[in-house]
Amino acid sequence: MKTILKLKLNTDPRWVDIASKNIEDILVDHAWCEQKAASTGISMIIHYPEKMRLVDELTLLVAEEWSHFERVLDELRKRGFALGRPRRDEYVVQLLAHVRKGGARERQLLDQLLVSALIEARSCERFKLLWKHIPDPELSQFYYELMVSEAGHFVSYVDLAKEYCADYDVDARLQELLKIEGDIVTNLPVRDDRMH
Repeated sequence: MKTILKLKLNTDPRWVDIASKNIEDILVDHAWCEQKAASTGISMIIHYPEKMRLVDELTLLVAEEWSHFERVLDELRKRGFALGRPRRDEYVVQLLAHVRKGGARERQLLDQLLVSALIEARSCERFKLLWKHIPDPELSQFYYELMVSEAGHFVSYVDLAKEYCADYDVDARLQELLKIEGDIVTNLPVRDDRMH
């Protein structure tokens, strides 16, 4: 999975242990991550409506992310938990700081697509850890299904970048952002109440 997703750094193995002991917080944070992923897709559709393949693919992605949000809500309800309020996702905030502003629209789109791809990749990697190690068999299966979906989203975002931003070296920019992403993960504390 790491090879497919190209991540430079694995999640600290302590994360899954502490996350599985704080499943309410993880589920709440996960729900809001899915909501934000859907909102990001909608925002890109609004900003680039002339790019038909992007609109079509992100429409499907938005629907899938929203269905994930609903599924996480179901998992919260089954366990007697409330949704809770959204929290600042420092990982995403730091990644988004590397989306270049100004200049050509395609350059900004390139960064938006690749940062979105990396968020999906890290989510996929975390879902794999939960699938393999969480003691709740129902949640384990749930995270397996979402892991597969997030891997597909990573591929879709990278493919869209290669189609619409071909004037740029997409692979080189992806490698730059992968290094940045690894540095962010290295420097963030291991939290028991966050998906990222």
